[in-house]
Amino acid sequence: MELSTGIVLAIIGAAISMGVAAISAGIGVGLAGIAGAGVISEDPKKFGPILVLQALPQTQGIYGFLGAVLILIGVGVLGGEVKEIPIGMGYAALGGGIVIGLSSFTAIAQGAISASGMGAVAKRPETFGQAIVLAVMAETFAIFGLLIAILIFVGTKIMGG
Repeated sequence: MELSTGIVLAIIGAAISMGVAAISAGIGVGLAGIAGAGVISEDPKKFGPILVLQALPQTQGIYGFLGAVLILIGVGVLGGEVKEIPIGMGYAALGGGIVIGLSSFTAIAQGAISASGMGAVAKRPETFGQAIVLAVMAETFAIFGLLIAILIFVGTKIMGG
């Protein structure tokens, strides 16, 4: 079966959603991991809070994965028969994938914030909750990006149609 232009655009949208989110989350987790390794080399008992702070930037990777799966299910590539979709719907899927991918860049800043928070926790463990709040603030915009993509998918019948 030959894939239509609409399907190909949707697949590219899914690839951008996951690929860019994975790169961004990987960079963020890496930045936090570098700082975390320094903290636990000095005090291995701080591993628990450090692990939580390091894990925060990977959530954008989860959003990218979710977006890609929603696109692929919506156009029938996963869990169904590939649909013939209009080119406009393919562009809508591509747009949703792009918004998720671009908004996932917040994982890089979140990794840097988490790394700084680890430094605070190393000196004053009672700052753990505050460090999490600061790191989560950067993620807010990735959540907005995911929500806009879902609204695009619902509005264009990629999801729920």
